[in-house]
Amino acid sequence: MNNFKRFKILFSIMFRISPFYIFLLIFGSILTSIQVIGNVIIPKYLIDSLIALDKENILFYGILIVAFNLAFNFITKTYNRLLDVQKVYVERKIIEEMGKKIMAVEYRYLEDPYYLDLKERAIFACTNQGALVNIINAISKTGSNILTLAGLVTIMFTLSYILVLVLFVGIFITLLIGAYFKKYQQKFYRDLIPINRRYNYYFGLSIDFRLAKDLRLYNMSPLILGRVNKYNEELFAYFKKYIKKQGVSSGLQRIISVIQSGLVYLYCSLRVFLDKLGPKISIGDFTMYVNSAINFTNNFNSLLENILVIKQMLGYLEPLTEFMTLPEEKQTISSIKLEEIKSVEFRNVSFAYPKSDKLVLDNISFKFNRGEKISIVGLNGAGKTTLIKLLCRFYKPQSGKILINNINIFDYDYTSYINKIAAVFQDYKLFAYSIKDNITCNQKTHEEEVEEIIKKVGLEEKIKELPKKLDTKLNKSFDKDGVELSGGQGQKVAIARALYKNADLVILDEPTSALDPLAEADIYQNFNNLVLSKTAIYISHRMSSSVFCDKVLVIENGKISGYDTHQNLLKNKNSLYYKLFTSQAENYRLT
Repeated sequence: MNNFKRFKILFSIMFRISPFYIFLLIFGSILTSIQVIGNVIIPKYLIDSLIALDKENILFYGILIVAFNLAFNFITKTYNRLLDVQKVYVERKIIEEMGKKIMAVEYRYLEDPYYLDLKERAIFACTNQGALVNIINAISKTGSNILTLAGLVTIMFTLSYILVLVLFVGIFITLLIGAYFKKYQQKFYRDLIPINRRYNYYFGLSIDFRLAKDLRLYNMSPLILGRVNKYNEELFAYFKKYIKKQGVSSGLQRIISVIQSGLVYLYCSLRVFLDKLGPKISIGDFTMYVNSAINFTNNFNSLLENILVIKQMLGYLEPLTEFMTLPEEKQTISSIKLEEIKSVEFRNVSFAYPKSDKLVLDNISFKFNRGEKISIVGLNGAGKTTLIKLLCRFYKPQSGKILINNINIFDYDYTSYINKIAAVFQDYKLFAYSIKDNITCNQKTHEEEVEEIIKKVGLEEKIKELPKKLDTKLNKSFDKDGVELSGGQGQKVAIARALYKNADLVILDEPTSALDPLAEADIYQNFNNLVLSKTAIYISHRMSSSVFCDKVLVIENGKISGYDTHQNLLKNKNSLYYKLFTSQAENYRLT
């Protein structure tokens, strides 16, 4: 993606967020340009009036200069306040847009390390490098520079093209020096990212209250602080070298600027006293041309600087533009609504993850009907969770079909489809919201229903102990009265969330893998009592759910090695299921 496309993407995002902000940038460019050119031209007439002792014009131009600058100072301050507010708003909204994008992109990107790193680099560019703020400022200043330069060149050409030529030569040399430094600066920040990331990681460990017990118990502070200090020293060494090069570059540019200014003063002075180089000019003209030359140099340097900053920031913002153009999940809007789940069928389904040729599921076929309880078992990595991801429409199979009520699941209206499925995954998440919000997930809240579900999952006594009951926040990040739930209690909240959704199909995807076998068996049995007539899928590499389920699906190396009742599967003593169950049966004693 070239810089023009990146700029176009950023501009479209900013315009979508706040058209008023774009208007402010354009207005600010015009405002600054008028102020600069006005302060170059008006003093010429005041000085000429002073030399001619023209009292009337002295008073007029004196008042004009004061009024002009007072008016512009007032307008500029008002403008800057508006711009600062809009700038903060746009910055926050772009981060919000990133959040929306993460929730909308195709699910495959959320499991790809490259795109996970891309997201981190995009956030780093906006928050740590300030790339978004810098490019916004540079764009505004660039517009102002262009308008101002156009006016100043027009003024200077009325004197001589030689003056403009001298200025351009000096600026060209300055440009070469600046370009060299910017190239180094971009490499510097690129090399800095991995060190800064490691530093932030270890520094984050040192201030994470959740690690306080481990840090104290195992005396890990010296280890972590040692790493923090190591990467801090590396960062210091990098910045020391950077500041040295920055000083050399700035010094050379300053020398060129001094020489350039000297030549301008010399040429304009000669035009005051000699007519060999052209018609003599007045002292007022001298002031106007010198000021024009100085402002031209400053604005041209500023223009080049801002262009380089824009180019540099576009480089930093490449992860953001790439991330924001990722394809989003196509949520089918269809006339086919899923009213109820009567049957679910996998028909010759094969699937491999993106960027991999290895089939995780190979020609899978099975079917179950409404109200049935299915246990899916197999070794770690067999493809159990992948099967559920396909059923949830997170991925599409490479071949074969997944049918609900004999209709391809991708033909259903997305919202109606997803409303019929609830799942508790192994890596389920609870949020720093109230317990009630974690359960209802912004759905319409029915207090009595929530309380009934809380009672069913066994959290009633725990919630009665809390001062704010269901309105208690989970964890203390934003509320000192928040509560830290145990692992088992957190799982019960996640299960309550699945039950509150009142979906036709409920899935438990190893949310209890961290528990001991007996605790897992107890939770699965209780959950089975709660789902009653609903269709349910239980996934585990253990066997705790197998004995009470209607059927057991055994996945081995991406293929189905068995699909039958628990009793029938046990008859084959050479099967994987028999070996798995008998090796774990002593943990359950459910038969």
